[in-house]
Amino acid sequence: MSYPPPGEPEQPPSPYERPHGESDRPGDQQPWGQQPEHPQWGQQPPYPPQGPYGQYGPPPGGGGTNVMAILSLVFAFLFAPAGIVLGHLAKRQIKRTGEEGDQLATWGLILSYIFTVIGLLACCGWLGFAIWAGSDNGSTY
Repeated sequence: MSYPPPGEPEQPPSPYERPHGESDRPGDQQPWGQQPEHPQWGQQPPYPPQGPYGQYGPPPGGGGTNVMAILSLVFAFLFAPAGIVLGHLAKRQIKRTGEEGDQLATWGLILSYIFTVIGLLACCGWLGFAIWAGSDNGSTY
């Protein structure tokens, strides 16, 4: 390490220079940032290099919104019984894979059940009205 002339500010040491007091013996020298081939007792061996992000499976967030959850909400308005089936399938798949969309599947199920009950009540009411209108109530013309 060289020292600056008097009156000039001292520069920080270079990260590539060997610190003072470190041995220059050939057996002790290792390239910077590398561990010895055989670690000493009590030392942890170096970790293997990490691969590129996302190489081994989906990212930590679960990989996006579950498609069946979206379809469950859509089919709640189009054909409610299909929304019920898709909602239950989406809930099971979300629990297994960790994807997003649990609230979409829940709302798809709620709305599908509500619209199915309303549809069944409307069909039963229409059928009851048709039977009532078709009966002559004992009157003759």
